[in-house]
Amino acid sequence: MLQSLHVKNLALMEETEVEFGEGLNILTGETGAGKSLLIGSVNLALGGKFEKDMLRRGAESALVELVFTSHDKRVREKLLQLELEPEEDGSVIISRKMQAGKNVYRVNGETVTARQVKELSELLIDIHGQHEHQSLLKKKKHMEILDAYCGDKFPAVAEAVRTAYKECRQLRRTLEESAMDEAARIREQELAEYELQEIEQARLVPGEDEELERQYKLMVNGKKITESLAESYQYTGSDFTGAAGSALSRALRALQGVSGLDERLGELEGQLSEIDSLLADYNRDLAEYMSDCEFDEADFAAVEDRLNTLNHLKGKYGKTIEDVIACGEERRNRLERLENYEAYIQQLENDLKAAETALESACEKLSRLRKKNAAVLARQLKQALVHLNFLTVEFEIAVGRSTGITAEGWDDVEFLISTNPGEELKSLSQVASGGELSRIMLAIKTVLAGRDEIDTLIFDEIDTGISGKTAWRVSEQLDTVAHAHQVLCITHLPQIAAMADRHFVIEKSSQSDNTITDVRALGEEESMGELARLLGSDVLTDAALSNAGEMRAQAMKHKRQG
Repeated sequence: MLQSLHVKNLALMEETEVEFGEGLNILTGETGAGKSLLIGSVNLALGGKFEKDMLRRGAESALVELVFTSHDKRVREKLLQLELEPEEDGSVIISRKMQAGKNVYRVNGETVTARQVKELSELLIDIHGQHEHQSLLKKKKHMEILDAYCGDKFPAVAEAVRTAYKECRQLRRTLEESAMDEAARIREQELAEYELQEIEQARLVPGEDEELERQYKLMVNGKKITESLAESYQYTGSDFTGAAGSALSRALRALQGVSGLDERLGELEGQLSEIDSLLADYNRDLAEYMSDCEFDEADFAAVEDRLNTLNHLKGKYGKTIEDVIACGEERRNRLERLENYEAYIQQLENDLKAAETALESACEKLSRLRKKNAAVLARQLKQALVHLNFLTVEFEIAVGRSTGITAEGWDDVEFLISTNPGEELKSLSQVASGGELSRIMLAIKTVLAGRDEIDTLIFDEIDTGISGKTAWRVSEQLDTVAHAHQVLCITHLPQIAAMADRHFVIEKSSQSDNTITDVRALGEEESMGELARLLGSDVLTDAALSNAGEMRAQAMKHKRQG
């Protein structure tokens, strides 16, 4: 559930915080007050497009913060998948700070990406925008709605189709790329033989290039290294009069003559003896290193030649020795295929035929699932449409076969409707008006709400193009949806506003040279006044308030009966 919305410095909103409740949350206000801006701010928090001119005048940044509460296991799993720690109380806080050229998204205080916010929000909220019903004019949307209705079995069946389709496409591509005449095959075979021989002759060892580069570096700098090592050996050894080793030996002999006279002198002797041993160890290691640095020109030439060979192969076949070895294995496999070209092509064709059979079987299974659910969904949508004042409606979901197969199968799905007796069923695009499309979308949302696990639904002016009795039916349907979900609805119709469990008004006011949009919750008395305004009364007369009261009483009666 969406508990609260906090907006700061966005367009006409200076700073606004709204706390929503369960059930049906209604938002009303004068035209131009900024009703859609409120829902737009929710979209912004969830990754909607931000333009610089959306910032409030004089502000450097804007902030939108949404606080959800959800105990849905899927939400917890998604948080863990995004490496975010779920809160014990189920709260999910999504925020977005916006400024020119920079956006910062956070979930529960942790910085995240816009994509991660989108993935998470899909489990928390569903927003029906003002013009979303227009998407019903596209057949692609019809399939999406039917697929969403198909239940728990659908994802596995649909995934089987996508996997089989991908395999068929890959095999076809491989066949096309492998097609060649005899002359081309011979050229390819000769090239593969040459490249494989070149790689195999090198007798590559993983990591040898790193070791050779180390040796080469030492050899190139050999003279400088040898001179420095010899000087260090001289000054730390015992052969040179002023060397550290000689001095330490004399100091140790001097101390040994008196060390038995006092316990502390014995300790000092031990320390100096340890230093003498360490220096002797260093000297031996240094001498060993110097002997390893001895090389002749033949050694240098061999290392340089080997490095040139390896670098040539890496430049031609891969960035590392491992890449070159893998390339050699690929050339060996390719050579084997070319040497047995006809058998290889025949195997590809057999594999493709088997994959196509598997794809058709998967498509058939998916199609049966869609057709079975299409019949049930159509009946439920018809019932919902009748309740929304489509009194003589006929509704059908046609699932036919398209001309080809895609990753979604071979089905062609289309919603067909007839709103007048005797008229044949036709596509929505040929029949439905804007107001009818809006009600059809509400019917779809209502039916899907029974299967939808998303807690919060937002409807931005779902009442487009309706009035009178139809508006009451829409109001009742929204209340039905609000029994299972939290619903936020922006409306200009009193019939819908009367059904509110919580009523908010969006107001615009001017103070000196500033214009501010704010949102506040209404008590029952203030709600009556807002209903009277929506009914067309500029003055809150007793008659206007009485009409509002009657409308509210009718809505409450429906709620009690529901």
